[in-house]
Amino acid sequence: MRLQHLEYLIGLIAIPALVFLFWWILQWKKKTAKKMGDEKLIQQLVGSYSPKNFLIKFILAVTAITGIILGASNLQKKGEPENVTLAGVDVMLVLDVSKSMLANDIQPSRLEKAKQLLMRLLDKLENDRVGLILFAGHSYMQMPLTTDENASRMYIQNASPDAVPTQGTVIAEALRMADNAFNSKEHKYKAVVLISDGEDHDPEALNVAKQLAEDGVMINTIGIGSPDGAPIIDPVTRESKKDENGQVVISKLNEAELSQLADATNGIYMRLDNMDAAVIALSQRLNGIEKKALTDTDFINYKNYFQWFLAVALLLLVIEFFLPERKTKLA
Repeated sequence: MRLQHLEYLIGLIAIPALVFLFWWILQWKKKTAKKMGDEKLIQQLVGSYSPKNFLIKFILAVTAITGIILGASNLQKKGEPENVTLAGVDVMLVLDVSKSMLANDIQPSRLEKAKQLLMRLLDKLENDRVGLILFAGHSYMQMPLTTDENASRMYIQNASPDAVPTQGTVIAEALRMADNAFNSKEHKYKAVVLISDGEDHDPEALNVAKQLAEDGVMINTIGIGSPDGAPIIDPVTRESKKDENGQVVISKLNEAELSQLADATNGIYMRLDNMDAAVIALSQRLNGIEKKALTDTDFINYKNYFQWFLAVALLLLVIEFFLPERKTKLA
């Protein structure tokens, strides 16, 4: 069993606050009654009021609110993995998360803009398997090839320089890892989308790209940043990064290298100036690749139980609404 949307559980914080408010109202009623005059007379005037019903109405309301919160969180039961067959291609997303990607010559930063592009691109890759590699000074496989779009979005959203402790821009290692993630027996149906500022020249990258071309992999590169460059802003101190001489480091887009990698594999290179144009160009290029039948067992059926919580909550709210605060024959 699992809760699909754990973030909604924060609403449970309201429950203790409501209990405290209920207690405070009871204390306020007692103090007010004493201030109004003779206690016995006050009891006669409010004789039809039922503290028991008032308590029951509160319990019903709080239980209903809890049910709504749990319903929104959506309790699920794991089912059996499903074999899903689609016609698509294998696409490895290779994202540069070096600290130079924190430069803000593109707002809000190069890295955030790159993540926005990948999120938009996922909408166009519905029938394809997608994997994710993060790299800086070293490469890390964040997610193997899968058709699970939700997992893809989660890993992309969480991508940051913290995921790769060693800094630098070692594109060659990232491309080798991408190549190893594909089926080595196939020489088509495979593509890489590399997003980087290409700041540090990697002399091995072009040779590795040519090897990928021989393996039937197309590399499409997206350059992010500006050739004029921009300072690298530390996200913690909000200060510009400086070199050993105390000079502000300016990170510049290296378009030449990224363009060479794309040309060597019959891919395309684009600078990320226009988000819509980049998404369209990439999706068209990927759609032009011959597709194959993809089988994936990553899809798992989950049985949802949110409707039961909401139904109980609705029933309790209806009962609470019609239950009077005055005494009844049963009160």
